[in-house]
Amino acid sequence: MSLSVSRLAAARSLLFVPGDRPERFDKAVASGADVVIVDLEDAVAPADKERARAHVAAWLAAGNSAMVRINAPGTPWCDDDGAMAACGVPVMVPKAEDPEVLADFARRTGGKCPVVPLVETAAGIERAVEVCAAPGVVRVALGNVDLAGQLGVAHDDHEALAYSRSRLVSASAATGLCAPVDGVTTSVKDVDVIAADVAHARRFGFAGKLCVHPAQIAVVAEGFAPTAQEREWARSVVAAGDSVTVVDGHMVDKPVLERARRILAAGG
Repeated sequence: MSLSVSRLAAARSLLFVPGDRPERFDKAVASGADVVIVDLEDAVAPADKERARAHVAAWLAAGNSAMVRINAPGTPWCDDDGAMAACGVPVMVPKAEDPEVLADFARRTGGKCPVVPLVETAAGIERAVEVCAAPGVVRVALGNVDLAGQLGVAHDDHEALAYSRSRLVSASAATGLCAPVDGVTTSVKDVDVIAADVAHARRFGFAGKLCVHPAQIAVVAEGFAPTAQEREWARSVVAAGDSVTVVDGHMVDKPVLERARRILAAGG
C-alpha cells in the first residue's frame, strides 16, 4: 500500500523517523502525523546505510506506507535507494537543485514514484521553478537547516530565510503544485517556538511542516488548520454568491471567492 498523491498534497504534518530504527516505524505511524518519512539520509550513519535500507524495504513489503527520504543523487547509496523505491513509494530527494537529475530519477524509477524535492541549497532556491516543474514532482519542501548553513545564517532566523521561503511558495504556485512544506523546528518540545514557526510559515503561504518529534505534530496540525474566524469569513463570502459584491465592507470578486472556498475545503 502506498501513499496517494492527494494525501501527500494535503499533508500538514510530515514526521521523520530514522531508517535504522525499525522499532520506531509503527510508533511513527501511530503518532497522528499525516505522513511518515522514513529517513535513509541524515539520520543514518554511513556504516548503517545498507542495514537501514533492508529494514525499510522489509517494512514496506509488509504492507506499510510511508515516504522514503533517499540519499542524495551522487552519493554511493542513491541508486540502491531508488531501486528499492521503484515500486511506487513516494520519495523525498534531498539536495534537490538540478531538474535534469530529478528527471533522470523519474526515468530510472519508471515514473512510478511521486517525488518531493527537498530544496536545501542556494542553487535549488534559485532554480525553484525548474525543480517544481520536474517530472514526477508532487510537492516541494524546504531544507532550512542545510540551506542556512550554506548561506551563513541561523536556520531559525525568520528574516534571513524570507527570500527562500517566498521563492518556494511562488514557484509552487507558478507550476501548479500545492503549497510547499516548511522545514524543521529543532526545538523539539517548546510549543511556543513551534507555534511561532508554523504561524510564520503559514503567512508566507506554506501549508505543512517537517517534524522531528511526535510532540510537534499537534501544534503543527492546529497551526495550519483554518481558524474559526477564517471559516466564518469564508462561509459569509461563499454565501454572498458568485457575483462581485461587498461583504463586511470589503469587495468580494472571483479571487476572493476562490480563497474562501479553499479555506472551507481545508477546514473539512
